[in-house]
Amino acid sequence: MVRETWATRVGFILAAVGSAVGLGNIWRFPFVTGQEGGSAFLLVYLLFIALIGFPAILVEFVIGRRTKLNPVGALRELGSGLWNHVGWLFVITGFVILSYYSVVAGWFLRYTLIGITDGYAAGAASPEAAGALFGSVATGLDSLLFHAIFMAIVIGIIAAGVRSGIEIAVKVMVPAIVVLLVGLAAYGFTLDASTEAYAYYLSPDFGVILENWTSILPAAAGQAFFTLSLGMGVMITYASYLGEDRNLAEDAGVIVGLDTLIAVVVGFVVFPFLFAAGLSPGDGGAGEIFVSLTVAFTEIPAGRFIGVVFFGMVGIAALSSAISILEVVTSYLIDERDLDRVPAAASIGVAIFLLGIPVTIDLVFLDLLDKFADDVLLVLGALLLSVFVGWVVPELARDELEKGIGDLGRLGTAWIWIVRIPIIAVVFISLYLGVVEYVDFLTDDFAAWLAAR
Repeated sequence: MVRETWATRVGFILAAVGSAVGLGNIWRFPFVTGQEGGSAFLLVYLLFIALIGFPAILVEFVIGRRTKLNPVGALRELGSGLWNHVGWLFVITGFVILSYYSVVAGWFLRYTLIGITDGYAAGAASPEAAGALFGSVATGLDSLLFHAIFMAIVIGIIAAGVRSGIEIAVKVMVPAIVVLLVGLAAYGFTLDASTEAYAYYLSPDFGVILENWTSILPAAAGQAFFTLSLGMGVMITYASYLGEDRNLAEDAGVIVGLDTLIAVVVGFVVFPFLFAAGLSPGDGGAGEIFVSLTVAFTEIPAGRFIGVVFFGMVGIAALSSAISILEVVTSYLIDERDLDRVPAAASIGVAIFLLGIPVTIDLVFLDLLDKFADDVLLVLGALLLSVFVGWVVPELARDELEKGIGDLGRLGTAWIWIVRIPIIAVVFISLYLGVVEYVDFLTDDFAAWLAAR
């Protein structure tokens, strides 16, 4: 079977940016930032992106382009022994993430429809009413229906192929996301509470970082990997469709830069809305952006229109990320099981839909899956890839990186040693702290939920 390729460099970059710019940036980033101290978290997150995220994305790029295979096939071809089986981690991670990601994306579709048909004032005149509205959307038949609709759209795009499906879709979606975000940020600037919101978002308290680093560090690591689609095999898969003339470092810089810029802009959208409505960030967890913003949209001028634009934009962003995750698992079936694209996408998409059904029944399953994927699986995947490239195949990785660039000299050596020491050390610490936090969740919140059944 002839392997597909990107038609243009722009298509690859937009697909990679689209994968990165999704629910991780717009749904997850604001509430994690609020929970972890606002600007204190933002500072650690930006440092993590610059010092760890950029070198780490190159790790996935060199593996993908070198092998022209999915994560399972790539690690099996380059490694030996236990490394032959590591690629399965990325397939499992993508499978788990998309199962609940699709449910959350369905919520945004539903909120967009609510804004169009009824407006937000009727159901969100107070935080209590907004919470009740979120409860009705987040679980039950509504949630299940929109989970199914979203997954059907994702399956359709992936079934159409790399050029005819993914590339065409992201060339429309990603520019639309950027334009809408910039417009919403400009609107947020006009609100009376914007100055207070910007101070909260942009003035870090180093005392908060020192007091809470054991919580902030794994949160920043997990958010960085989630938003850059690292640790789940997406960038390995997307790079496998690249030609050898591409400058991987240049492309990685563009992708990381655009993703980070968009994440920062999201803060300039969400926090002015929250402060304008007199709401405090960080209290609502996964449902915060729905509960808090629907209240905000009843308070600010043109709130109904702004709400429809915002929730619709996030739905588009979620779609751009979801197609990248499903492509990882689909590419495995195509490469390793010799399935045609349409049955591969359909079969795996249905299986992912089924795994997500418990999330539509009780939100404790969202925490169960999200914390496991974000705090453990993504960071573990990034750690194993860093060990593999830094210590098992360093010369091969450097050789692959130099294609399309030329001799890197000391820069190539520096990249390998950055992967070998600081990245592995920081990611290992983040993984340890993440495992501790997940065990705490299992023995506390989840155990209490089980006991109450």
